[in-house]
Amino acid sequence: MAANFQKIRTMEGLDELFERSKETPVVLFKHSNRCGISSHVMEMVGEIDAEVHYVVVQEDRMISDAIAERTGYRHHTPQAFIIRAGKPEYQATHYGINIKRLEEMSKGNNYGR
Repeated sequence: MAANFQKIRTMEGLDELFERSKETPVVLFKHSNRCGISSHVMEMVGEIDAEVHYVVVQEDRMISDAIAERTGYRHHTPQAFIIRAGKPEYQATHYGINIKRLEEMSKGNNYGR
C-alpha cells in the first residue's frame, strides 16, 4: 500500500489533527521542497500504509512553527511525528526517521518504544 498524503492547509486543520490524536495516532511530516534529503525521505514515508498529514515549510511556515511549539521539538526538515493524545509519542529527523516504526506506531502499536 501507499501512504495517503493529506496536506495541512490551515491552523484549524492542525487543531483538528491534535484533537483527533486523542482517539487515534496521527502521523505528521514536515517537508522542505528545497531539500533533496527531504524529498527522498518523503518518498520513503510514501511507502507506509497510513494517512500522513504533511506541511511544506516554505508554504506554511506558521503551521510548521505551531507544530514545533506544540510538540516541544525544534524545527527540522524532514521531520516526522506520531502524535497521540495531543503529545508527540515519536519524533525523528532526516534519515533517522524509521519508516517501519512510523508505520507500526501509526496503527496504534508501541513497536520499538
